[in-house]
Amino acid sequence: MHRSRLHVVLIDSPPETADAGIAFWSAALGKTPEPAEGTPYTLLSRLEGGEMLAHQRMEEGQARVHLDLETDDVPAEVARLEALGATRTGEADGCVHLLDPTGLVFCVVPTQSEDFTEHATVWP
Repeated sequence: MHRSRLHVVLIDSPPETADAGIAFWSAALGKTPEPAEGTPYTLLSRLEGGEMLAHQRMEEGQARVHLDLETDDVPAEVARLEALGATRTGEADGCVHLLDPTGLVFCVVPTQSEDFTEHATVWP
């Protein structure tokens, strides 16, 4: 048995457009951006269910949106998602990168939020 939940919706931008992306989405949402010092992440807004909308400054690549699912058992959650049709594309820092059946990027990450148990789904 393990648990998982949607943790963060990330707006990814390459370095040359990252500042413009942060400024745009902060203004569009009427929120003050909260950079996480020493990381490529900026919190843009907390969503109704405890999820976050954040910006990630990428080192390279095209702008995109991707989801992070957090879990208390990364291997079990990845296996569950692969059985549903996801394809693993890589790993970094304890996170597993996947594609859904339509080719959309998402990640499975270890538990990071304080309210994980409150919002997580329990899987057999």
